[in-house]
Amino acid sequence: MAKQKATTEEPLEKQLWKTADKLRKNIDAAEYKHIVLGLIFLKYISDAFEELYNKLQAEAANGADPEDKDEYKAENVFFVPQDARWSYLQSKAKQPEIGKFVDDAMDAIEKENASLKGVLPKVFARQNLDPTSLGELIDLVGNIALGDAKARSADVLGHVFEYFLGEFALAEGKKGGQFYTPRSVVELLVEMLEPYKGRVFDPCCGSGGMFVQSLKFVDSHAGRVNDISIYGQESNQTTWRLAKMNLAIRGIDSSQLKWNNEGSFLNNAHKDLKADYIIANPPFNVSDWDGDLMRTDGRWQYGTPPTGNANFAWMQHFIYHLAPNGQAGVVLAKGALTSKTSGEGDIRKALVENGFIDCIVNLPAKLFLNTQIPAALWFMSRNRKGNGSSLPFRDRSKEILFIDARNLGHLINRRTRELSQEDIDKITSTYHNWRNLNGTYEDIAGFCASAPISKVAELYYVLTPGRYVGLPDEEDDFNFAERFASLKAELEAQLQEEAQLNEIISANLLKININE
Repeated sequence: MAKQKATTEEPLEKQLWKTADKLRKNIDAAEYKHIVLGLIFLKYISDAFEELYNKLQAEAANGADPEDKDEYKAENVFFVPQDARWSYLQSKAKQPEIGKFVDDAMDAIEKENASLKGVLPKVFARQNLDPTSLGELIDLVGNIALGDAKARSADVLGHVFEYFLGEFALAEGKKGGQFYTPRSVVELLVEMLEPYKGRVFDPCCGSGGMFVQSLKFVDSHAGRVNDISIYGQESNQTTWRLAKMNLAIRGIDSSQLKWNNEGSFLNNAHKDLKADYIIANPPFNVSDWDGDLMRTDGRWQYGTPPTGNANFAWMQHFIYHLAPNGQAGVVLAKGALTSKTSGEGDIRKALVENGFIDCIVNLPAKLFLNTQIPAALWFMSRNRKGNGSSLPFRDRSKEILFIDARNLGHLINRRTRELSQEDIDKITSTYHNWRNLNGTYEDIAGFCASAPISKVAELYYVLTPGRYVGLPDEEDDFNFAERFASLKAELEAQLQEEAQLNEIISANLLKININE
């Protein structure tokens, strides 16, 4: 009897991505993502609508009206007009005018739902999108969350949407990093901060990944999702649209997600907000941030940032928006740990002396899609003497934790690295054991060290973790003579092998010549 070949079925989202990507043909990933993600979103709101529609229809005898828009508003469900429902569009999927049908559907949904105005893509009737491929794509998306999975449609579609965002970011490469922070970095930031309750703010929110992960964190730790409120700002309108859809597909209120062309410095959309958590990945080393127009801005309490680099403008923007017990976890270019250019060293010194800096994590290379610039995470708090009874943290006001995670992570392709869950857990548990009351923290040579502020001052307020954590124990015991002898032996053996190989080749060539 022949043995059956063992097969491992790929996850649904990977299968969908491969099929959807095959249908892309001559369309750039940057353009194609709006087509695919728009359809996934349309499927999501149609599924949610139809579920409530069927429920209302069943209760029609008791006065329920499935065509009453107020019924859907009361349940926080988007109203979908007849010609925009998924079943209608799927019935038209094989027609040459399918692109126009989908664009009209997007328009109709926006007219019926004020919160979606200007959000949905109308890109389906373009000439470079083959109607046959679009029809196949509609059928593909239509197969998501069918049958038994219907009840968890929102969760499945939300997961697929999130996965596709990451895959499109990878496909776009450098440009993809402008709207997407890698999942493992977002997970690390959120796991470190533990945003259980309060206002979460991201003033450069991209496609909204920080918010989605925060809500997933609360949900996975048996918290109440309604205890978190979301505030965000984005200067790129296309990216803002992705964020609005990303939050809506997760059932997250995005009414405080603001867009304007000027951005957070020139046009701060949440001027009076004091956030409990700030989680952000601002663009690195931005030189054209209009700093010359804001030399006397009230946010620069710890030094005026240079006009040629926005790093410390972002830092002070974050601190300005922190509540009295607020915490922040942000990504910055590694250069901000050491730079003394145009007063940056003085600002960094002021942030340390005023007790804001809680922890610095040096990240591995190749984590980010849009830059090869080395990066670090900064964790800050307005109250490091203990953040109140609801957050049982010890007094860390006289010390800073340094973590060097450069050797963690694994390559997922030649250009991109990501952190595993084990890596995230290692960094997170180190921070929590150091920060929390009754923690069991210990310095680990080469990985983490808790340094007093006095030592930071001795090192001229340079915050590079490597300056504090030292070398791993095995490297402290490094025997140069022994290692040199080992390398010499390896080289001699390699040369000997090459010499033997050359002899074999020469002998064979000689035989060939003789035979000829």
